[in-house]
Amino acid sequence: MVTLRPAREADRAALYRICLETGDSGEDASGLYADPQLLGHIYAGPYLSFAPDFAFVLEDAAGVAGYVLGAPDTAAFEATLAREWWPALQEVYPLPQSPPEARTPDERLIGLIHHPRRTPESLLGAYPSHLHIDLLPRVQGGGRGRALMTTLLNALRAAGSPGVHLGVGERNTRAQGFYRHLGFEELLRSPGAITFGLKL
Repeated sequence: MVTLRPAREADRAALYRICLETGDSGEDASGLYADPQLLGHIYAGPYLSFAPDFAFVLEDAAGVAGYVLGAPDTAAFEATLAREWWPALQEVYPLPQSPPEARTPDERLIGLIHHPRRTPESLLGAYPSHLHIDLLPRVQGGGRGRALMTTLLNALRAAGSPGVHLGVGERNTRAQGFYRHLGFEELLRSPGAITFGLKL
């Protein structure tokens, strides 16, 4: 039995764990990072804190095993994080002094904490919302990913969003197929990543 429900603060540790266990283009990234919290600080935690109405989870008998997290207004969300999320983490994780090309995986993530990626304005006109979705293998299939996406997309529509975008690793061909099947279209490519968009 798998339940789809709104995320709550008590799910934070589970969201961080899932983020890590799917963080290598859909595969387990636990062996890549010395600090298991870093990926969650960047890609999961902010949504629970600042966009909780757009956070949903899948839960089975063993606990939370998947999530979809989104923000209806990406520009406003990024501005909020710049004021209220990143500064405290920047205190905990000093910016590495090594040049970017010499940094460890952990140091590259810490670099993102100090210099968060900003979504291009050219994308935000038609696709102002964005999302992240991650499922552990035990809840993949059976239409559960689609159900999570549908729940969030309906919430974004209800909030008045005209479109949503997401990023996916270039190696994660399974996820790319999933997004295309849902009607997402490729918008742009950058080194190692593809951005997809869906009009709502």
